[in-house]
Amino acid sequence: MPAAKKVLVISGKRKTAIARAIVKPGIGRIRINNTPLEIYEPEVARQKIMEPLLQAGDEVWKQLDIDIKVWGGGYMGQAEAARMAIANALLKWTKSAQLRTALIEYDRTMVVGDPRRKEPKKFGGPGARARDQKSYR
Repeated sequence: MPAAKKVLVISGKRKTAIARAIVKPGIGRIRINNTPLEIYEPEVARQKIMEPLLQAGDEVWKQLDIDIKVWGGGYMGQAEAARMAIANALLKWTKSAQLRTALIEYDRTMVVGDPRRKEPKKFGGPGARARDQKSYR
């Protein structure tokens, strides 16, 4: 029986966006919805996704291939979900306490999820709190 290959599946969530990262040994290929990270648009989202990689350093992620599928939410929510999945994947792969403290010092939401969600709309108005105005004339 051949030796089992080490593969990790990690998820990240932000608002209504969900990202699933599959990590395996490789040459540093990172793809988001089958698009290489180097050409992922928009630029702001790409910079956000690259933050955990820059904090970890080249020697950590250049030996991994990370394939991310992300759906739901807007482009920034998806970027932050992918970023969280990458950060947690690197932490789980390396088991490094030093990397964990570095990521948490930089931005805690990379490692720990943000619980804020949209408040549900109620009747009597256009939004969660706003109400229809009334006039007596």
